[in-house]
Parts: sequence; C-alpha cells; structure tokens
Amino acid sequence: MRVLCIGILVTAIVLLSSLTGCSSSDNEENGETISTPTPSTTPTVEPTGGSEPVIITIGNLTDITGPASNPLGVIATALEDMVRYYNENNIIPGVELQIVEYDGAYDPSKDIPGYEWLKGQGADFIFSSVGSVPITLKPIVDKDKVVVFTMTPDKFALEPPGYVFCLANTLGDYQSYTLLNWIAENDPGFPVGRPAKVGGAFWAEAYSQTFLDGMEKYSEVHPDQYEYVGGYTTNFSFMWGPEVEALKDCDYVMPPGPMQHFTKEYRDAGYQARLIGTDFQISILKMTDDMDLWDKSDKMLLLRTGLWWNEDGEMINMAKQLLFDYHPDQAESLMAEGPGYQSLRGMYVMLEIVKETVETVDPQNFNSEALYEVAQSFSLTVDGIENHSYTKTKRTSVNNIGMYELRGAEKDIFRIDPEWIPILYEP
Repeated sequence: MRVLCIGILVTAIVLLSSLTGCSSSDNEENGETISTPTPSTTPTVEPTGGSEPVIITIGNLTDITGPASNPLGVIATALEDMVRYYNENNIIPGVELQIVEYDGAYDPSKDIPGYEWLKGQGADFIFSSVGSVPITLKPIVDKDKVVVFTMTPDKFALEPPGYVFCLANTLGDYQSYTLLNWIAENDPGFPVGRPAKVGGAFWAEAYSQTFLDGMEKYSEVHPDQYEYVGGYTTNFSFMWGPEVEALKDCDYVMPPGPMQHFTKEYRDAGYQARLIGTDFQISILKMTDDMDLWDKSDKMLLLRTGLWWNEDGEMINMAKQLLFDYHPDQAESLMAEGPGYQSLRGMYVMLEIVKETVETVDPQNFNSEALYEVAQSFSLTVDGIENHSYTKTKRTSVNNIGMYELRGAEKDIFRIDPEWIPILYEP
C-alpha cells in the first residue's frame, strides 16, 4: 500500500492544441514524409553496490507527427519528467528506467507495427495515450502476456479483464452516472417538479460515445430525474449549428472536448443550459481565455478525478515543482493550458507498480508477466482513502472523483464539494 495525496489528470485525446509536442526525425522517400521512431534519452542512474543497474524499458506508442501530436506531446513530456525524477532520486534501487518511442501518427494501422517495433527495441511493457492502441492491441497482448497501460479507457480494451490497464481514469459512462447523480442530489438549480432535460454533443469516436451512452442509460433508469434529449456527434467538425439547435431547450448540456467552439455557438444563440463535463471538455483550457469565453462558460460543473492547480497536495505540488525545475520557462504557460501535464499522476501509478514488482521479484527477474501479477492487486491510498486500485476483474484505477466549478469572474476552476465522490459503476 502506498500513501500519497495526489492531484489528477484525466487525459483527453483531442485533435487541437497549442501545447508544445515532441519532435521526430523525418526522411523523404518518393515525395512522402516518413517518420522514423527513435529512442528517447533518459538520465542514467549511478550503479549501486558496484554493479550495473538493470534496464527497464517503457515503450511509448504515441503520436509525434500526427493530428494529436501537440496534446500527446505534453503527456510524453510528463512521462519523461517522471522517469527522470525516479532515476535521479534512485526511487527504484538497482533499476534504470528508459523510454523508447514509436510515432504512430494517430493512425490505427500503425498500432500493431508500432507495438512490434517497441518490443524489438526491448520494451518491457507498453504505455500509450492513443485511443485506438489498447483496443487494437488487446487480443495480441493478452496472448503475448505484455502489459499495456493506457490513459484513454474504452470498454472494448478492458473487457474481459486482461493485460490492458487504465491509469488514473475511469470509463466515460461511469463518469456520466456519477456526474448526473451528483447534480440531481446536490445542484440547487436542479428543476423542481419535473425531470431535467439533458443532452450532449461530441466528435464521433469511441471514447466520447461512452459519455453519451452513459447519460442516456442513466436517464432511462431515472426518468423522474432526467429526460434525455439526445446525444449528437460530428466527424471532427468545429461547426456545431445543428447540434446547438437540438440541445437548445436543455437544462444541462455536455459539450465536446475541447468545448470552446460549441460553447461560443451555444451562448451566442442565446441558450442558457448549464454546461457539465470532465477534464475531457477542458483539455485545452487556455482556448477559453484566448477566445474570451470565461463568462460564457461560467458555472460549468466539472467532475474531476483529483486536485486542480490551485489546490494543495503532495502530487499536485510535485507536478508544479517538476514543471518549474525541468521547464522553468514554460511552467506558467503549461499550467494555464489546462490539465495536460497533470498526467504525471498516471505515470506515478504506473511506476509505483513497477517499483512494487521489482521489490517482489528482484530487478533481474522483472518482466511483463510479473508486472501483470502485481498490478492486479495494486492499491494506492490518497487523502486517507483508497483512491486507486486494481483487482483481477477491475482494470480502471480510480475509485473516487471530486466535483468542481468553472468560475468566469475568477477565470479558474474551484472545488465545490469537499468530499470525494465514489464512482458509480451502474446507473
């Protein structure tokens, strides 16, 4: 059992961001640009006891040159910084952590080649924030017995329970259940004498669809609380006219992630529904400032799986410290961008599982099967409660969520319920 007061990130896989991504080496062939994956450099740990450290290699199947390269670049930076922190402080004695990266360019057809390349480079297990990767690889890694840690959960990757584990996040429908339940029981503006009208709009991809499915299912089970107006998806468009009109009479609307273009259209049309969401919606929070949408986003309710930048806790303080230590010129701007760098909490969960595995089997015997056995019984206590855990059947780590509110006048996000809210796994 590890005890730590932790801040949070829930990773939002988005196709737009102004964040600084990773670089890659490119070659020209037949007029086309071919991305060449290269190993990342990580600090070397000084040998202990006169012997060379055992190398444990993390294979990061990411997007370096594709449409999600900017937001995933920040997650890659968080991973590199956490590995650097563990190495510099010798947190896993006798072990040097290294990273190798493969640029899948956000192309699902490269998921399997990327996995095979990373294995060929000596990756002991896989980390990925690309939504398609855990779904594509699940049958393969379950057969190969190679652990995949993902930041973007999907039921198809997690059921039946196998070698894919979701870090510091939970499924979208579980979030919808928990969010709608809290609103019905706690929001003073909840309609009296009738069900609240609720709906949402997203880009058409699997992770977003789970949010809408969860909202619909919860409304069906609780017709006295909610009337589900509908869930509307587009093919990665930034024009939301039809969806705005369809949701105009709602009491609560879950906008897409990132939410800013929808929010502007919805408010400019004169519609007043209270916005609701998670870190997915505020994945690029700085756009709210850039587009002057703080007032239009005021009082948005956000379900988050941990602490925000303006709170105090051991892990969120570590995030701020690492930002200012490793990226002093970018720290303030990265914090203003939103929750992206807070993804290091997921890296912490992952590396603590690695640490516990090394303690269990010794560095020389570390492998993915040993990692899998330890992960299935891993737990982490946060703020006096077991906030993260896996079992033989549970593949999402987060057990509790906090409720926050975006306040336009203060241009920030604030916690509005001091209690941790247990995740609802059924509506």
